[in-house]
This record gives sequence, structure tokens and C-alpha cells, in this order.
Amino acid sequence: MTDDRLERKFEKKTWSETKSKNSWQVFRIMSEFVEGFDLLTEMGPSVTVFGSARTDKSAPYYAIAEELGVRLASNGLTVITGGGPGIMEAANKGAIEAGGVSAGIGVQLPFETSNNPFLDKDKNISFRYFFVRKLMFLKYSQAFVAFPGGLGTLDELFEALTLAQTGKTPRFPIILIGKKYWQGLYEWMSSTLIHEKTIKAEDLDLFRIVDTAEEAMSAINNFFGKYRKDMVVNF
Repeated sequence: MTDDRLERKFEKKTWSETKSKNSWQVFRIMSEFVEGFDLLTEMGPSVTVFGSARTDKSAPYYAIAEELGVRLASNGLTVITGGGPGIMEAANKGAIEAGGVSAGIGVQLPFETSNNPFLDKDKNISFRYFFVRKLMFLKYSQAFVAFPGGLGTLDELFEALTLAQTGKTPRFPIILIGKKYWQGLYEWMSSTLIHEKTIKAEDLDLFRIVDTAEEAMSAINNFFGKYRKDMVVNF
């Protein structure tokens, strides 16, 4: 089947048509930025949880994500996810159950019709553009937790790592949950990438791999404890 979008890319257009389309696209992008900034700007200290939308409710990682949502909310931290099902739903559910703030930053996709039901109504938003969505994660979070996931999770994870590595963002905690799942990636980075000198050995210190919600919460509390004197630590 031919992808109509590919065909449109090769259609000949006049300069006037191209300029007009690009101008309207700029305004659409600007409107998404403004909408996101207005909605998310007053959430307070926040942690973004990445992970697969395909994780079943009976899976161990679903339970861990839900527990993490409870722990984060109990420590006064807003839980931000991509707003979808699976891991994202679990973390949002935990936050709601603990009486915390639960935010969903979704993206419009043909195979996902809406965000999960465990979101505060005034913190539930979906964007057309992936890059706008990623900016919102990175702008409004002070820690990131990545559960097992696919290409979307990897994209979001490496965006956070790249910005930390290059100093574009502070060295916020970046925590990967699931040693068995992430071990292969770590070994490849620590052997191939370092051997080829495409990263430095100290870049591996940008993230930490753990197995439990308790370990992740401990690392997050250790970080926030340095900057939030009002924070009550509840393990």
C-alpha cells in the first residue's frame, strides 16, 4: 500500500504554496507550546515516568509503576507520564490513589484514542507533535524514571540523557527500572560506545539502574532532599 504522505513529499509546489503551508505550521506549533506552558507551569516539583503502553495490568512492572506513583505522590511530587495505557496508566493510577497530582502529556496517534482515566482533568493534554510533547516532559520535570519500553521510551530516555550530558539541563536523576531488561543496553554502552570513544566512561554515571520502586524513590529523595528543605520523606 502506498503511503500518501510520501507521495505528497514529492509533489511539486510553488514557493507561495510552500511558504503558506510552513507559516500555518509555525502558528500551530506555537499554539501547542503556549497551551502546554499555560497548563503545566504551576505543577511544582515533578517526576516523569516513561514506559511501554503495551505493559499488561497483570505484569510485574505494572505493579512496580503503580507503587512508584504512590510513593512519588506521598512525597509531594507530581507524577507526569505520556498519558497512555500500560506503565503510564499504572504510575498515574498510583498517584491518584495516593491523593497526589497526576498529569498526562499525550500525543495524538491513530491507534490510541484517548489518555488513561487516572489523570487530573486540568493536567490532561495531548499534542500533535512529538517534539512539543518531549519538551514539556523535560521542561517541567526534575527527575526521570524509565521502565521497560519500546522505541518511544528509548527516544525519551536518550533525549534526557543527551541534554544532561551536554549540560543543557541540570543533572537531574535518570533512573532505569528493570536490571534484566536494561542490562544489555548498559553492556553495549559500556563496551562498544566507550571502546569506539563515542561517549566517555563518566557518561554512564548519568543514569542508574534499579529493580524496585523503593530504590528509585530513595535515589529521587536523595536528590530532592538537597534542594527541598520542606520535603517530607516517606519511604
